[in-house]
Amino acid sequence: MSVSQVKLAPMNTRHLQFYITTETPCSYFADRKSRNLVPDPAIPLNMPIYNQLIQHGFRRSGKFSYRPYCNACQACIACRIAVKDFIANRSQQRCLKKNRDLDLTVTRASFTEEYFELYRRYLNSRHGEGSMAYPAKEDYELFLYCNWCDTRFLEFRLNGHLVAVAVTDFVNDGLSAVYSFFDPELKKRSLGTWCILQQIDYAKQLELEYVYLGYWVENHSKMHYKINFKPLQLYLDQKWKT
Repeated sequence: MSVSQVKLAPMNTRHLQFYITTETPCSYFADRKSRNLVPDPAIPLNMPIYNQLIQHGFRRSGKFSYRPYCNACQACIACRIAVKDFIANRSQQRCLKKNRDLDLTVTRASFTEEYFELYRRYLNSRHGEGSMAYPAKEDYELFLYCNWCDTRFLEFRLNGHLVAVAVTDFVNDGLSAVYSFFDPELKKRSLGTWCILQQIDYAKQLELEYVYLGYWVENHSKMHYKINFKPLQLYLDQKWKT
């Protein structure tokens, strides 16, 4: 179903049409249904389009870009960190100290058995009874990256052993934190927080303005952590606000 035509500057020669998906069970609240706003599937996505969509609160999953568009719920709010204004709090400073022995390498997104084994162990630990558990190679490839997007892995190693991967899209004004997976046995290191802190630091090195964190959900235990990265900008009423 077509819902709107949106003109996204500087694409001044094209109106991009959007559609609403059918309702599906909500990933965050068992008693709710969700649906998304998606760009016209007949138009192949590319980085110029994606660079603009992400500035309007959209997100990428595999080769698709979307923004929540639910009937009776606006709990999912796009959020991003203003890199130059970010100051680590005490807990984040402790996380930095714990993990200063990790080595960072930035690589092109790809499939390797080493990456997949860590991904599989992470999902089985975190989502053992959910639909993401026990992934196949195809699940990994279809979810994390695609052929039109500039996606790279920030990989972290301890004495040469892979312990974490931050899947990161490189867009015009920042980095987008797509997904992170890490060794579930290293809970004390807070590697999820570490991945975001390193994306912030890498964005600073590249002189980029933002790290996009996807959607913040205020009353959900797995998503509320994002508010700890301050100042956090939220996409409200078609504008980014602190």
